[in-house]
Amino acid sequence: MKLPTAAAASLVGLIIAPALAQMTPSAAPSAVPVPATKRVTCLATTQSLNGQVKRDQMQLCMAQARVDCLKQAIDQKVVGEPRKAFIKTCVGGDATEQ
Repeated sequence: MKLPTAAAASLVGLIIAPALAQMTPSAAPSAVPVPATKRVTCLATTQSLNGQVKRDQMQLCMAQARVDCLKQAIDQKVVGEPRKAFIKTCVGGDATEQ
């Protein structure tokens, strides 16, 4: 079944126009991307692993993430309860396993 040229052009326009509208700088401001937490990074790096190896690598990654966040808190001179909250936010998960 052949579509008339005008109908085919309209159909292509309906498909392409929304995609082009999203790429133009005059489009409505989009949401600011949220930086990935260290937890998300650990999950991504261990995604292809299975079983005990996955659990071990996840534990190691999260421990390193907590150490990195602690170093950052020390550099910023964050102490007491704010430090706990800072580390929890920095790691992106439960910071009780310190």
